[in-house]
Amino acid sequence: MVNDSPKPLRLLIAGGGTGGHVLPAIAVVEELRARDLPHDLLWVGDKKGVESRIAAENRIRFAAIPTGKLRRYLSFENLVDATRIPVGIVAGWHQVRRFQPDVIYSTGGAVSVPTLVLGHYLAPVLTHEQTAQVGLANKVASKYATTFAAGFEEAAVIARKHCKNVIVTGNPVRASLRQGNKQRGLDTFGFSTDLPVLYVTGGARGASPLNDRIAALLPDLLQHTQILHQAGPKSANGDVAKLESLRESWPPHLQARYRVVEFIGSEMPDVYAMTDLVIARSGAGTVSELAFAGLPSVLIPLPGTWGDEQTKNAKVLAAAGAAVVLPQPEATPERLRTEVTALLQDPDRRDQMRTAASKIAQPNAAANLLDEILKIRK
Repeated sequence: MVNDSPKPLRLLIAGGGTGGHVLPAIAVVEELRARDLPHDLLWVGDKKGVESRIAAENRIRFAAIPTGKLRRYLSFENLVDATRIPVGIVAGWHQVRRFQPDVIYSTGGAVSVPTLVLGHYLAPVLTHEQTAQVGLANKVASKYATTFAAGFEEAAVIARKHCKNVIVTGNPVRASLRQGNKQRGLDTFGFSTDLPVLYVTGGARGASPLNDRIAALLPDLLQHTQILHQAGPKSANGDVAKLESLRESWPPHLQARYRVVEFIGSEMPDVYAMTDLVIARSGAGTVSELAFAGLPSVLIPLPGTWGDEQTKNAKVLAAAGAAVVLPQPEATPERLRTEVTALLQDPDRRDQMRTAASKIAQPNAAANLLDEILKIRK
């Protein structure tokens, strides 16, 4: 039975660092607000992470704590972070004591751990793993979790070794992503209906290896498509300036087919509505959104992730027939040109991939997670 107490739900969200650890929480908040349930929210994260900005955009109170990254390799930064972690634990404990949450909702990332170490003594914890591989932070968090929620069954199998109460909820995706308008998207970026739209993204912070490969294909690729390219902010890389400079060397009709931006925010629903094909990394958030939006994709997993999680995420879509997966060493500009051009010229295949992506989507994931949060509220 879901707890339907009339008292406001005091929910503390702990986590962040990347969009994959942040956007699922926003989807749960959207679900909470859609149900018109009384609530009070506090997000505890890193002021340098994307969570501080996204929390503000979604009217969620934010508190920053120090954090140190968890690493499994030798690095001088481990010594620096060793001093930050205990400070973060004390700061996290202070935030929990002051806020007195009914539930701590941990979304992963190194910043989630300090709040849980002592916070779990004051409130039940729901930890959510978005990837097909349990990350290092969530492996630690699982020891403090009342409930461990997994986005994929592959992660649930691993989590059951560390936590007794493990459920598969899927990965929540913002419902607003289905409210996009294709024509509005085309108008926003100055595109026409004459050519398909290719959306390229390396995630919230961009990915220079992807950006460089796309640059090597320009402007030739623009003979077949229009491209919206999210290249990442200046704080992460200098790729936008380089790509803009490249664009200025083309004739006007090709310039009109290419837009490069640092970050896409509120326009995302319209972007998905107008997109015909995606080139992307395969973080859990990206994979879940591609399924939710029913979009065909070419995925280039980030190499070297913990447990090769991005490859495992990508294989979920590939196994369904919704994506082509290219390991980064194999994703040469020539290979990428071949795969992308073939898909752009084959709308029937793209339609089949759209159907396959939609079939593995879990549109009720946000509702599932909120139900579990309400079950364990103290």
